[in-house]
Amino acid sequence: MSFAPDVTERLARMRADLRMGVPIVLSGSAPVVIFAAETLDAARLALIHASGTQSVLAITDWRAKTLKVAAYDGDLARVSLPADANLGWVLGVADPADDLKTPMKGPLNSQREGPSDTHRAAIKLAKSARLLPAAIVMPIQDGAGFAAQNNLTTLDTDAALAALEDQHFLNPVVAARLPLEVSEAGRLHIFRPDDGGEEHYAIEIGKPDRTKPVLARLHSACFTGDLLGSLKCDCGPQLRGALAQMGSEGNGVLLYLNQEGRGIGLANKMRAYSLQDQGFDTVEANHRLGFEDDERDFRLGADILKKMGFSAVRLLTNNPNKVARMQENGIEVAERVPLIVGENRHNHNYLRTKAKKSGHYL
Repeated sequence: MSFAPDVTERLARMRADLRMGVPIVLSGSAPVVIFAAETLDAARLALIHASGTQSVLAITDWRAKTLKVAAYDGDLARVSLPADANLGWVLGVADPADDLKTPMKGPLNSQREGPSDTHRAAIKLAKSARLLPAAIVMPIQDGAGFAAQNNLTTLDTDAALAALEDQHFLNPVVAARLPLEVSEAGRLHIFRPDDGGEEHYAIEIGKPDRTKPVLARLHSACFTGDLLGSLKCDCGPQLRGALAQMGSEGNGVLLYLNQEGRGIGLANKMRAYSLQDQGFDTVEANHRLGFEDDERDFRLGADILKKMGFSAVRLLTNNPNKVARMQENGIEVAERVPLIVGENRHNHNYLRTKAKKSGHYL
C-alpha cells in the first residue's frame, strides 16, 4: 500500500499541469517532454530550442488536412519544429483562427520515421484538458531523471494511453428533492467520475418505474443555449422541451452531461463559432480545429442510468448515435422519441448540417 498517486490520479495532475502551461513527462522506451501548444510560453519555448533536440509539434490528421501536411502516422502528423519557430508559429499551426488571413504557414515538414505513441498520448491529453489538440513533443534520454530534476509529473506512455481509453465510472455523491417549474416532484442526483473530471447530473421527475422503459434524455451541457438562450443552436429549447414532456407525463430522467461543445469544451466551442462566422459549418469548424465531429463519451450516460436502476429507456433524441451507444452499453432503447424544437433563422444551417453530416432525424 502506498500514498503515491495511481495512474488515473497522475493523469488528472497532467491535465491540470498542461492547462497551466507546465510540461509533463511520458517515460518508456522513447521518453519525451510534452508541452500543450495553447499554453506554451516564450521562456519554455526558448528552453526547447536550447535543448538541441529535434522536437515536433504533434497535430491531428484533421488539422494536418487543413494545413496540407502529410499525416504519415494516420491519425496524426509530427510537424518538425523549426529552429527559429516562435510562439506565433506554434499557435499559427495549432489554431485555425487566422487560417484565412494567413493561409501560407509552411514549409511544414512532417516526420515519418520512428514511433508515434507518445505523440498520440500528447494529443489525447490535450483534448482531455479541453485544450487545442496540439502539443510540442521533445525527446529526452532519461524520463524519470528529467522529471525528478524538474519536478514534473511523469507516467509511462503505455499506461497513459490505456488509461485515456478506459471508461471512467461515475460514483453517486448525493441526491436531494428539487421542485421544478415542470414538476414539483423533481430530484437532482450528482455523480462524480473517478478520474477527477467534471461532475455529471441526473434530474429525476416523479418516481419512474425501474421495471419499465423510462422517458429519458441525454443532454450535453450548453452554456450558451441552456443558460443564455443562444439562437445558434437548439439546445436550450431541447432541454426545456424534454423537461416539459417529462413533467407532463409525470415521470422521466434527464441526464445533464458536462460535455460542452460535443465534448471539446466551451473555449474550443467558441473557436468553432468564430470559424462558423468565417463561413465554415459545424463539422468543418471542428475539423479545422483538429477535433472529430463529436468527441462526447455516451458511456457516461449508460453508467448513470444503470446506477439509478434503469435498464431500458424511451430515448428523447434526434441523434441515432445516442441510440446506438446506449444499446452497445447495455441500455435497451425501447423507443426513440423525437424532440424537434427550436429552429430559427440563426440556426437553420446548423440544423441542416446535423441532419446531412451527422445523420440526425430532423
